[in-house]
Amino acid sequence: MPVMAVTMVLSAFMNNTPVVVMLTPVLIAVARSVRTPASRFLIPLSYASIFGGTCTLIGTSTNILADGVAQNAGLAPFGMFEITGAGLILGAIGMAYIVTVGPWLLPARQSVVQSVVMPRDRDFLTEVLVPPGSPLIGKSLAEAGLVRARGYQVLDVIRDDVPLDPEHGVPLLAAGDRLVIRGQVADLMDLRGGKGLSFEAGSDGEAVLAPIQSHAVRLMEGIVGPNSPFVGRRVGDLNLHRLYGTRILALHRQDAVLTGDFDQVRLAFGDTLLLEGPLDGLDRMFRQSVLINLSEPTERPYRRRHAPIAIAAIVGVMVLAGLGVAPIAALAMIAAVAVVAFGCLDADEAYQAIRWRILMLIFAMLVLGLALEATGAAALVVQTFAMLLVGLGPVAILSGVYLVTSALTEVMGNNAAAILLTPIAIGLATQIGVDPRPFVVAVMFAASASFATPIGYQTNTFVYGAGGYRFMDFVRIGLPLNILMWAAATLVIPLFWPLG
Repeated sequence: MPVMAVTMVLSAFMNNTPVVVMLTPVLIAVARSVRTPASRFLIPLSYASIFGGTCTLIGTSTNILADGVAQNAGLAPFGMFEITGAGLILGAIGMAYIVTVGPWLLPARQSVVQSVVMPRDRDFLTEVLVPPGSPLIGKSLAEAGLVRARGYQVLDVIRDDVPLDPEHGVPLLAAGDRLVIRGQVADLMDLRGGKGLSFEAGSDGEAVLAPIQSHAVRLMEGIVGPNSPFVGRRVGDLNLHRLYGTRILALHRQDAVLTGDFDQVRLAFGDTLLLEGPLDGLDRMFRQSVLINLSEPTERPYRRRHAPIAIAAIVGVMVLAGLGVAPIAALAMIAAVAVVAFGCLDADEAYQAIRWRILMLIFAMLVLGLALEATGAAALVVQTFAMLLVGLGPVAILSGVYLVTSALTEVMGNNAAAILLTPIAIGLATQIGVDPRPFVVAVMFAASASFATPIGYQTNTFVYGAGGYRFMDFVRIGLPLNILMWAAATLVIPLFWPLG
């Protein structure tokens, strides 16, 4: 409950996804310490971030988009905290549901590490050199005894700083070749000592192989984040072993754990990977934000001297927007320039933070909305709804708008649903002669109320992989919550925005 409350507060003023990304490894570590499956914590984390996002205008991009569409239709801009009262009530209702009903519906799922049975003992990686005069010179890997049947797996052969892939055939060994070998501790100790059936010293006393360095192999879980460069790339093209000394053992996606040949699989946001490799390589991968570490919270060097500037920028946007000094978009742009100018972020980090796919989706949906208006399709939809709902009263129509928006959000995403349905909701309210403002609020809340599927909201997609969930887990706990929030919003919204 305290973590959910903190998440809700943070999400009211920050983008939901970074909040969930930041807290997920922490909750996984907590779950491990209390010997409870992390799946009991991660869905509540995602839902709490959604609750918080509905408490302020900047809590989620959905609110800002709906407000922008409403302004284009002639409505007055929404204030920073205009929706806070209703958002807090709905959030409290949702939190009460999670605390009371959630324990009965939340599943106990295994992580990817627990789902994959490892048939061997703890392995190590070692790097060895073929010295001049070694009896292995001129032999193939099989002739040298470096085969899996002997307990060794050659992962890489490096000659003149050029890696040769042993899976596709390697020329005969030559002096100066560096071999990266994987095996169990006892086998590698024999190898490093020049002992064993295939590694006796030569007749002239020359060493067979000269050890360079060894690494303990670790198993860790990582998840593909929203800004990862791995999104959309094939596993076989990542070259993880040569870049980081790691390899992927398993991949979790959509209720399944893949452990076979998945080199052709293209990674997507939310995919969870089971990684094997030396600790320094795994740590470097996580620090470069290639993947997000789920095995343990990652410590990063923070720019603590600049923290007051970042906090001041956020507070400044909230206060000035609340006072109506300038539009939120202008204030946010000024704040973004300020945090870059004062060193909180560099230009590359700021550029990488932009989610181009979401922007393209928003632009496409805005064009679609304009097309609906220009062709008269929006007016036709409004008239059809008005005829179907005539005589039901404004509260029932408001409830219908919320229900349709919530249903579309589960299948097409929150931003797309908000952009598409806001003008229709405004037109419908105008058609029946009531204030369109509560209808816009209904779209805002409903477009964020994605609880029943892991695809309607980014935070759900993220924890879906991290917690090892199945699709029906979200339906089981989220569908009743959707219905509860629908009923609550139908009653709460008219209290703050009368329908007369």
